[in-house]
Amino acid sequence: MLGLSRAAVNRKVRQNKPLSIEESSRVLGIGSLIGQVQVMVEESGNAAGFNAAEWTAAWLNRPVPALGWLRPMELMDTFDGQALVSVVVARMQSGAYG
Repeated sequence: MLGLSRAAVNRKVRQNKPLSIEESSRVLGIGSLIGQVQVMVEESGNAAGFNAAEWTAAWLNRPVPALGWLRPMELMDTFDGQALVSVVVARMQSGAYG
C-alpha cells in the first residue's frame, strides 16, 4: 500500500536508514487518513468491531467515482492528492458523496 516492498522496509530497518521524504509523506498521509476514518466511524455512534486500517487499505485500492475513477492510492504520493482524498472521505461522512 505504501509503495514499499516488505524487503525494502526490512532492509531500511536493518541498516537503520530513514524513509525518503516521499515515503515518509505517504506514511504520514495514510496514517492521517486512517485516523480520519476512525473518527468518522466513532462519531457515527457504533465503531465496535470496525478496523479503520483495514477498511482504509481496501478503499484506497478501489476506483472512486468522485476522483474520476482513480484509486485514491494513486493520489497519496503528494500533499495535494492526500488533501483531495481527505475531502472525499469528509464528504462521505456528510452524505455529500456515497
